[in-house]
Amino acid sequence: MLSRGCSFLGSSGLIEKRSLHSLKLCALTLPQRINSSMGVALARSAQWTAAGYETGTLEITPLNESILNEITKFVESFSYKYPQEAKFVFVEPLEWKTYLEPSAFESGYVVSSTTVESEEVDKDGQPLLLLSVPYIKVRSFGQLSQLLCVATDSKQQEAQACIEANRDPVVKILGPDYDEMKEESTSLALLDTIIKDKELYIKRKVAILLKQLDLHLLNHSLKHISLEISLNPGTFKKDIELLKRFSGKGEQTVLEWIEYTSDYEFSNGCRAPPWRQIQGEMCYVMVKPHDVETLCLTCSTEGVFLNGGKTEEEGAIDYERKGEVYKDIVTCLKDQSPVFSENMSKQEIRFNEEQQKDSQIFEKPKTEDGPSSATGSEKSKVEKLYFGKSHMTKRLEPSLNWRATVDYKDHKSSTKDSQEEKQGKLEKSSTSVSTGRGQLLRKGGEKVEETVSESSSESEEDEEPLDHRQEANADLPSEYWQIQKLVKYLKGGNQTATVIALCSMRDFNLAQETCQLAIRDVGGLEVLINLLDTDEVKCKIGSLKILKEISHNPQIRRNIVDLGGLPIMVNILDSSHKSLKCLAAETIANVAKFKRARRAVRQHGGITKLVALLDCGQNSSEPAQPGLYETRDVEVARCGALALWSCSKSHSNKEAIRKAGGIPLLARLLKTSHENMLIPVVGTLQECASEENYRAAIKAERIIENLVKNLNSENEQLQEHCAMAIYQCAEDEETRDLVRLHGGLKPLASLLNNTDNKERLAAVTGAIWKCSISKENVIKFREYKAIETLVGLLTDQPEEVLVNVVGALGECCQEYENRVLVRKCGGIQPLVNLLVGINQALLVNVTKAVGACAVEPESMAIIDRLDGVRLLWSLLKNPHPDVKASAAWALCPCIENAKDAGEMVRSFVGGLELVVNLLKSDNKEVLASVCAAITNIAKDQENLAVITDHGVVPLLSKLANTNNDKLRRHLAEAISRCCMWGRNRVAFGEHKAVAPLVRYLKSNDTNVHRATAQALYQLSEDADNCITMHENGAVKLLLDMVGSPDQDLQEAAAGCISNIRRLALATEKARYN
Repeated sequence: MLSRGCSFLGSSGLIEKRSLHSLKLCALTLPQRINSSMGVALARSAQWTAAGYETGTLEITPLNESILNEITKFVESFSYKYPQEAKFVFVEPLEWKTYLEPSAFESGYVVSSTTVESEEVDKDGQPLLLLSVPYIKVRSFGQLSQLLCVATDSKQQEAQACIEANRDPVVKILGPDYDEMKEESTSLALLDTIIKDKELYIKRKVAILLKQLDLHLLNHSLKHISLEISLNPGTFKKDIELLKRFSGKGEQTVLEWIEYTSDYEFSNGCRAPPWRQIQGEMCYVMVKPHDVETLCLTCSTEGVFLNGGKTEEEGAIDYERKGEVYKDIVTCLKDQSPVFSENMSKQEIRFNEEQQKDSQIFEKPKTEDGPSSATGSEKSKVEKLYFGKSHMTKRLEPSLNWRATVDYKDHKSSTKDSQEEKQGKLEKSSTSVSTGRGQLLRKGGEKVEETVSESSSESEEDEEPLDHRQEANADLPSEYWQIQKLVKYLKGGNQTATVIALCSMRDFNLAQETCQLAIRDVGGLEVLINLLDTDEVKCKIGSLKILKEISHNPQIRRNIVDLGGLPIMVNILDSSHKSLKCLAAETIANVAKFKRARRAVRQHGGITKLVALLDCGQNSSEPAQPGLYETRDVEVARCGALALWSCSKSHSNKEAIRKAGGIPLLARLLKTSHENMLIPVVGTLQECASEENYRAAIKAERIIENLVKNLNSENEQLQEHCAMAIYQCAEDEETRDLVRLHGGLKPLASLLNNTDNKERLAAVTGAIWKCSISKENVIKFREYKAIETLVGLLTDQPEEVLVNVVGALGECCQEYENRVLVRKCGGIQPLVNLLVGINQALLVNVTKAVGACAVEPESMAIIDRLDGVRLLWSLLKNPHPDVKASAAWALCPCIENAKDAGEMVRSFVGGLELVVNLLKSDNKEVLASVCAAITNIAKDQENLAVITDHGVVPLLSKLANTNNDKLRRHLAEAISRCCMWGRNRVAFGEHKAVAPLVRYLKSNDTNVHRATAQALYQLSEDADNCITMHENGAVKLLLDMVGSPDQDLQEAAAGCISNIRRLALATEKARYN
């Protein structure tokens, strides 16, 4: 029995031996002490995955392993240390998926092939341990202790599985009401109950043991953390600045570039947001090595690791760790980039010299800031363990300047993305908020400066020294304080005062960030959201009008989600008051700009309700009347479409819209003539058209016709979304034909002439690209002079436009007339110039376009003169399989149409070896394209000799068992060509390539038959190969093909049969002689 923790614990006769006074004190203070830290260790000290303590799993870290060891030791020794408490039966069993087999249990258990029951039972006769493979239920510490003895080598594994499956074990052991004891229960009556009720007495003792375990785990974790080496911001800053000096475009540089994700540096040297600093993170760095994609690194007290990078959708950082932790940035980059490692080793001496120089420069800050930084880090760990995040905000000296004086509309476009990220993340550092619907947990709202985290002004003053920044509440405009006074009236006033305060608040410029943050900083968001849950329509309307305006701010919309505002707005969509529904839908449209918000709308039934708003009662068979738009029903439908537009950026939401019957309603609304209605409707269709199910439904609802009609609108935004919707839908041949039949190609071609609006230009060129896949459409585009215009767009355009322009030219250049047109318009040079880019989609398209142009000898001469073939060959080293494959396909016509192809190919040092090595790829498209390239390379005998020396025969033979018809065709052609050198025919037979080739003759593809017959004809020149073919039934299959209308196939099949027959005759003759 434990005697050192609490005097209430001891032997069974402790109560009689202690004075009544001590017993009273213990009983009176027991509930507070039990509740003070029960379960804290697992929630705060253990390291859970990004999903968190509620839903995540334990990470594999030294700290977690240490915690699991301590828990295992505690449970193992429980039976003999506390025999009385070990018999205590849990209120609910601990249940998890076990790794143990029934055969592992011996005496004390009833064992069958799939179940195990303990002989020890509770008062109702139920076993205290029940295993039904693979799940196990345990109801006492005694059985838990025995289970760990049975587990032997997998003790820690079982402990981890148990903890992950039972997130609140204390509640299951002691009961859900145990943690809800009130102070009234800590009276002498409670003491009386404990003395009389032995079962309750044992329960209290178990509770205190669990509490002591919790405190022990916290202290143990703290010691573990204190032993770790804490890095500081100065160390990282020095390394990053040093790496910047060694970065650039040269071959000897270690990196292309390295930059912080945030320009603002806090007074403690960190650049991470305050709520991430609590986790020990200091800054985030974007790094572009020479040989791999851009990396995003987290620099923390534990070390450096890869995070999830910036999300495409929101530009925010995915903080979750994606790999192991390294001691510093250099070590991390060496592991991720071979080129960095190689160049770093060359620059190591110089790098170390620079490091020593820098250490002298950084020496003073290091001695002054280093200890405080480390102490702050350790302090943050302690505060995190015992108190949570609320105390941490005091470490970061706040500056209201940054939060209140910046108008986000005035920001430079070049820094828009990073600022969006900062704004979006800052909300977590605001004062404590409630996720409940009707609560206001904000306390001391007037003292904003105590809880606002410091950050930069995000203006041009970022570059000024920190001590020049204005602190506290200097220079805040008067509106800031006036709005905060109005929020106080909202909090404490009656209904009339509330309505007046809401109206007064709307008189301010709520589009200004100062006003938006003033509302948030004093707890106004909580009040506004709570007003939505009242029965007063006027208050709801006033609140929604304000929320609709301020929710354009990324910080505010995240706060609204955190405060539980979305479920309330979704419920308002059921209201009979149409103005309320409109405002709620518009606010949802503003808030649902990020993934978590869109998911919340769907999970609370919002998608179905928003789709219902689209049904404005308009008859689809009647033409749209302009006056109809003015009715409230249609305004409700417009707002519903706006909200669906925002929500439709999520795949799950798209499916929910379809299932809720959204497509027919959107199709009906598309017939209106009012642009304000059309833009969100077409926007929603454009987002949804990326799904195949939607494209089929769009065809069925005859939506393409209306999309084409609206291309002639004067509204540029509407034109953009219509073109984008056509781009998404035109993957389907029938849709491409519909666009042409409804006259959509001409407006698309004419819109190419307006290049000022780049977003619209990207959408239009994308639609033209996809429509160009059909030859009939290409003829029309040539008629409308679109090809000449496209060539003119190959320069001075953003990549989004270039990808589509080049894609369209690649399709158009499949026709001879268009290849000539592109050459005469001077399109070859800009196309070749684009081969040096890094955009994957652009490279895929430009290689296809260059390859298409190379079919024409005159264009090929220009490509060769511009060194285009060398650039294509270099793309075979690109890490992206699609780029490799596209480059290899493009090389085929280049080699075929070059004047001296053999010499040209040999001029590329290491080029032939590179091509042969690509046969080791796992990508079928890469393999097919490389086989096609080898077929053309092997036409030159000298080159064929070189690739033979590089081992092309065994590599081709290894691919022979493929089932992919495209690869089969080009592989057979390559084998056919390679047979024409030395003893390659024999070698293919030795490498077992002949029998699989015979099976190709059973394919349904005539191209495969022709290529295979030609390969077998070449291989049949060797006697052993003829025998293999005969044994595998080649003769019968080839006989069928002799009658093919394809002359090449006929000749090859007949030649192969002839060789086999001659061998048979020779064998027969030899036998008789």
